[in-house]
Amino acid sequence: MPFANLKVPAGSLDAEQKERLVHRVTDLYAEIYGERARATTLVLVEDVADGGWGIGGDVLTLAALRGEPRAG
Repeated sequence: MPFANLKVPAGSLDAEQKERLVHRVTDLYAEIYGERARATTLVLVEDVADGGWGIGGDVLTLAALRGEPRAG
């Protein structure tokens, strides 16, 4: 069973955007593995809490990803 776990910043995608991701990832797996994989493809879109991850030692926030200036 193909499985994709997509982690996104909480609040960065609405329900329609998440649905589009599920459909497109499922389509991609079916393209690669064949149509037989479509029925068993699992796509999980997980919201990561603001500030719950980082890159290069820096904590990422939704504001930072949107290019907003830092508070303080």
